[in-house]
Amino acid sequence: MSAPPLSGRCLCGAVRFTATPEKMTMDACHCTMCRRWAGAPAMTVFCTDLKFEDESAVGVYQSSDWAERGFCKTCGSSLFWRTRDHKLFTVSAHAFDDPGQFQFDVEIYIDEKPTNYAFANPTRKMTGAEVVAAFGNIGGADDHG
Repeated sequence: MSAPPLSGRCLCGAVRFTATPEKMTMDACHCTMCRRWAGAPAMTVFCTDLKFEDESAVGVYQSSDWAERGFCKTCGSSLFWRTRDHKLFTVSAHAFDDPGQFQFDVEIYIDEKPTNYAFANPTRKMTGAEVVAAFGNIGGADDHG
């Protein structure tokens, strides 16, 4: 069962949204693409819907043949990752108004994590191959989108 819709916004407030988390959990993606996009591991929440007050403030970057990433056109805040068919998407956990409500439970692409940091939280850790096995090879093992 999903959680109730929650509100959030970008750094400057130009993008305001509501999204419904699938569960009240967040993950951290250590893949190279996410780390470059977010400037750190991308901490995200799988959601079932995402609605913007003003979609014209949202920029979309096609990061692979099958996925795209959303951001605020004004301040550049990372907002979401989604498949191009919009069937699977995650929202930046820290874009929600209260990111502390999410339990940190899984780290993905742990095999791409640099050695210069580690989280203290006990989490389930999945390699890229394990992620592909669990969610399907929607973009190829070397192209996380």
